[in-house]
Amino acid sequence: MSDQTGRRKTRQLYIGNVPIGGDAPISIQSMTSCPTKNIPLVLAEIKRLEEAGCEIVRLGIPDEESARAIRLIKNETRIPIVADIHFDYRLALESIEAGADALRINPGNLRNKEQVQALVKACRDKNIPIRIGVNSGSIDKTRFSHPTAEALVDSALEHIKILEELEFFEIKVSLKSSHVPTMVRAYRLFAEIRDYPLHLGVTEAGTYEQAIVKSSIGIGALLLDGIGDTIRVSITGDVVKEIEAARTILRSLGLRKEGIEIISCPTCARKEFDVEAAVNELLEKTKHVKKYLKVAVMGCVVNGPGEASEADVGVAVGKTGAVLFKNGKVIKNISKDQIISALLEEIFQ
Repeated sequence: MSDQTGRRKTRQLYIGNVPIGGDAPISIQSMTSCPTKNIPLVLAEIKRLEEAGCEIVRLGIPDEESARAIRLIKNETRIPIVADIHFDYRLALESIEAGADALRINPGNLRNKEQVQALVKACRDKNIPIRIGVNSGSIDKTRFSHPTAEALVDSALEHIKILEELEFFEIKVSLKSSHVPTMVRAYRLFAEIRDYPLHLGVTEAGTYEQAIVKSSIGIGALLLDGIGDTIRVSITGDVVKEIEAARTILRSLGLRKEGIEIISCPTCARKEFDVEAAVNELLEKTKHVKKYLKVAVMGCVVNGPGEASEADVGVAVGKTGAVLFKNGKVIKNISKDQIISALLEEIFQ
């Protein structure tokens, strides 16, 4: 079932103060890369993530010290925290007690029904949702020989059934694969049969160049279908780049209107200045701008106001200088050494 915008209508839940699903905006997530028990490092990383536009952060909780660290981390930051836990329900209980806003745990991985019941009671008492996070490594090997889309969906439904039998429905689901076609098909299959909010992502996507392509295709395809309520772009490297990539994906699809979107020509023999250097300088000087503005940087007068008519502001460069334009209309002539300063003046006014 879709709403009037074509987006699939899902149940809504909250992670801290951030709504997920329903008619809420698609939120952006990431995960810290340093040990959770190293509180100063975690706080520094969370601060960088927040400044980049991250709205939910996940922390790995491999031991009790990490679970207890959540309390101190919560005291120093406002961003909602998801505790990522595998197998040990005691770490989940400790994380809840320390103030976690949500859990990522698969109930089928716990040892017995009593452990699941204890976990569900603690989550219900604190109004904490659970993300069932299925990936290619978590399918039932006795039933499926390969991590197909059908296997991912079946695994998710098995975990969901455990919680539903305990009348717990504050559930968010992810069905991640490193194989983009499998990931896309799994989410599409699930979206046809259940209405739980979906966390989109391509798992183990690799280093920056590969991860950007795989995530843009996989996440983008689903968002165009109206599927997805929150996203994480997984990149091997600096986690801040995950947020920048996520914002770009959402902005490119018209799902977010924030930050500086630069339209620049691919360059050719006609270019009259170093377009790449100018664009990189603009990106660096405007990376923390929250307001939405479309800025065009064109290397010649052919690719000028005509081809960038939808830009809010831009420049087209000729042999002796450049023209500054707004909304497709030239407003003044400037010299080449004024290009960056003139654009920044328009951006920050």
